[in-house]
Amino acid sequence: MHTDNTARKEDGSVVEPLNGENKNFIEMEIDKDLASGRYDHVHTRFPPEPNGYLHIGHAKSILLNYGLAKEYGGQFNLRFDDTNPTKEKSEFVEAIIDNVRWLGADFGDRIYYASDYFEEMYDIAVKIIRKGHAYVSDLSAEEMKQYRGTLTEPGREDPSRNRSVEENLDLFRRMREGEFADGEKTLRAKIDMASPNINMRDPILYRVAHLSHQRTGDRWCIYPMYDFAHPIEDGIEGITHSICTLEFEDHRPLYDWVVDEAEFPNPPRQIEFAKLYLNNIVTGKRYIKKLVEQNIVDGWDDPRIVSISGLRRRGFTPESIKRFVEMAGVSKSQAVNEYAALEYCIREDLKPKAPRMLAVLDPVRLVIDNYPEGQSEELEVPNNLENPELGSRKVTFSRELYIERDDFMAEPAPKYKRLYPGNEVRLMYAYFVTATSFETGADGRVTTVHCTYDPATRGGDAPDGRKVKGTIHWVNAADCGTVKTRLYENIVDESKGVYDPETGELNLNPHSLTEVQAKVEPALIRAKAFDRFQFIRNGFFCADVKDSAEGAPVFNRIVSLKSSFKLPVK
Repeated sequence: MHTDNTARKEDGSVVEPLNGENKNFIEMEIDKDLASGRYDHVHTRFPPEPNGYLHIGHAKSILLNYGLAKEYGGQFNLRFDDTNPTKEKSEFVEAIIDNVRWLGADFGDRIYYASDYFEEMYDIAVKIIRKGHAYVSDLSAEEMKQYRGTLTEPGREDPSRNRSVEENLDLFRRMREGEFADGEKTLRAKIDMASPNINMRDPILYRVAHLSHQRTGDRWCIYPMYDFAHPIEDGIEGITHSICTLEFEDHRPLYDWVVDEAEFPNPPRQIEFAKLYLNNIVTGKRYIKKLVEQNIVDGWDDPRIVSISGLRRRGFTPESIKRFVEMAGVSKSQAVNEYAALEYCIREDLKPKAPRMLAVLDPVRLVIDNYPEGQSEELEVPNNLENPELGSRKVTFSRELYIERDDFMAEPAPKYKRLYPGNEVRLMYAYFVTATSFETGADGRVTTVHCTYDPATRGGDAPDGRKVKGTIHWVNAADCGTVKTRLYENIVDESKGVYDPETGELNLNPHSLTEVQAKVEPALIRAKAFDRFQFIRNGFFCADVKDSAEGAPVFNRIVSLKSSFKLPVK
């Protein structure tokens, strides 16, 4: 009987070979597997542990696994490795599902859980015991460390290693039935205590843990170890390529051992790639969890941390994260990426999309003394000069405005081009104005700037052809709104490094969050959660999803307009 090993998509059409140019090493390996007939399709998965929120590093894994399945016309699963009930919560499950969907990785109805397979895992463990390849151990965790050996010395055999199959089956059954206390017994694989790979020195497959599981309740008091459960999950689901990060490379022999012992007809293949790291940025789940639990940040979705929920709340888009992941690339070589590259990606994404609005973050009143009192006018303002399709809007202009504090200096610094006594500048979209005087408060700070305007310069150009060197933005005092605006810096003090070398604690930046009351044009008062804008000259901002209310938005600065990142020269 002839077997057709042609690689086909879900609809039955043939998978065409990919262009050899610009392929990463994983695609090349998949091509080989399809060409050789090892697999006739591609099926990948993203398998998070529900013990916290996902971060930017997980985004690379999500988009890579989903992208490969889509590229080869295959399937993509979302599966939770929920084998450790001490750290897992339904909150994390829900957040992960939401994050993966938001990134655009379409898993359809293919959501699975390791806990779905606990009975099958138990049966496979029994099968391995029957083969004489697993045994029940009496060693404590401390004793097991002593028996394990070192990188240069082989381990010693467990005193229980040569128990009979019958005795091991009986003990394992009694472990399941709750006869033993936590830590009293474990099930170990019988492999090689002299292996140069410590992961192969009779690793633990099951431990006793009298814990209630978020999905299975109190049905189980033994739980499989990750290295045992994960390959079985892949095998049951028909995963072809188990794409994971480099720290699992030394675990691959154990992965292969488990799928061989389980006797899956088409065992999955593990391939490792380099993680996505960011320079001077906190990505470790353990550290983020500590920031959350100590109330240093506003939950797992605080805009100062690079959890996917935090980036989303701050205002990053799925498109910008995808572009950043593509720029980072897929390789076996570990590299550190700059946060500035992620900022570059969101700027490039929002430049043509975001309306450019008038907002003043540190307001000082500007009075145009020769503008008629009680009079106002409407000016037509483009929403985005780079994208005429976004149209225009009308803004009100009158005698009293607000400008940025740093757009006026009583005694100008060298090369200062903005407003100072005697200097003429352009009010964006409006008129030329010349500063004439200013007022200060009791603390000596400027409170009001007085100026005159040239009525002939409406629209921002002078009919006599004279030029000005400075252009400043403004909002109309009579109808502007006041909104809370959040400005962010790195959660850690980069000048000191992320971690204190002596304590291991984070070097926190006390200025990571600054809140200001900004004056904004009326249209911004109507902003809804996740609406994104460019505040002219101040950066890109997003209406906060948690703290905004109707008519009272709170704006998070996504990123400033200035960039320190340069695209690498090819």
